Amino acid sequence: MSFTAEVKEELTRVPPVCSHCDKAVLAALVRTEGTLMFGGTGRYRVELATDVPSVARLIIKLLHQIYQLKTELTVRRSVLHKTPNYLIVLPMQPGLDAALHDAGVLSATGLEMGIDPHLVEKQCCTAAYLRGAFLGSGFISNPRGDFHFEMTLESEDLARGIVALLEERGIGARIMSRRSSWTVYLKSGSAISEFLALVGAHQAALAMENERVIKSVRNDVNRRVNAELANQAKSAQSSVEQIMAIHKVVAEHGLENLPPALQEYISLRVSYPDATLKELGERANPPLSKSAVYHRVRRIEQMAAEIS
Repeated sequence: MSFTAEVKEELTRVPPVCSHCDKAVLAALVRTEGTLMFGGTGRYRVELATDVPSVARLIIKLLHQIYQLKTELTVRRSVLHKTPNYLIVLPMQPGLDAALHDAGVLSATGLEMGIDPHLVEKQCCTAAYLRGAFLGSGFISNPRGDFHFEMTLESEDLARGIVALLEERGIGARIMSRRSSWTVYLKSGSAISEFLALVGAHQAALAMENERVIKSVRNDVNRRVNAELANQAKSAQSSVEQIMAIHKVVAEHGLENLPPALQEYISLRVSYPDATLKELGERANPPLSKSAVYHRVRRIEQMAAEIS
């Protein structure tokens, strides 16, 4: 089962907070999953399709409980994906027109393109509507990979309405146009976790947070390792340059003609080519500070530079 299916499975079990929450969930499901067919004045037929069995059961349950509508279920199997698809049909019947108006699918002037305000008057109903929208058109990648979340919607007004509802709860989302549809998406792992917690997918939100912590620790370790490797490479390069300068100076002047301080430094550097300046200072007799060793390095480098 994909992570998206796991999240949807969890969301179908979230109980309503108030008596209007189920209507908000159903309204969003019909808007995102439904296809409306017109057969004359006041005569409609609706088809809803989903590949998640628990979502199909929830749609049928809410249609029966809230509007007492007759439904027809057909299970189809995709030849390409080898997975079942559930087609729920609301045939033309008394009460369907009124239900579509009540669910914010139809308005007094025709199709409702945005979100009917009466469906999201309460915060709990706002969360319920967002839950239904995700159940109908949501996708979320496995958090072990890259964080990605989106909902694909047929109406730009509906997409902007979803974004506005998210912004009211402090979750920043963006809209992208894809041919004849609009996609509301989140890229931040924290924003995705906040959405999951908001709509009631607490187990999924916990899984997201666990993966975020693991990725954060892994990235921190990688940064530290890369920094250490860079420092080691820099130190090794510096050591090579110092030894080359030493060979040049000794060849030109002779080791015995150099000041005792430089002779000591040369002996230490040649004996311990991988040591840092601090480590060389600790091996000197008496021990030297890092700045004192660096002063001797600079003197050798200057002498080497003066040799034509």
